[in-house]
Amino acid sequence: MTDEQVISDVATALGVDRSELAADTDLLDAGLDSVRIMSLVEKWRSAGHADIDFPTLAGDPVLGSWIELLA
Repeated sequence: MTDEQVISDVATALGVDRSELAADTDLLDAGLDSVRIMSLVEKWRSAGHADIDFPTLAGDPVLGSWIELLA
C-alpha cells in the first residue's frame, strides 16, 4: 500500500480533501471515530494487512504513524 493510498482512504473516511491532512494530523482530533477506524481496519485487512488492528491504530492516531505501519 502506498502513502497516497493510506492518505486517500483516511481522507475518504473523514469526508475531507486529502490536502487537509498532514503527517502530523491527529486523526481523532480531525474527527475520526472508532467506527471509521474499524472500517479502515477491515479495508486494509482485506488488502493484505492482516496484522493491522484497532488497538494499534487507536493507540497512535497520527497519520504519519499509520503510513509507517501500512506503506
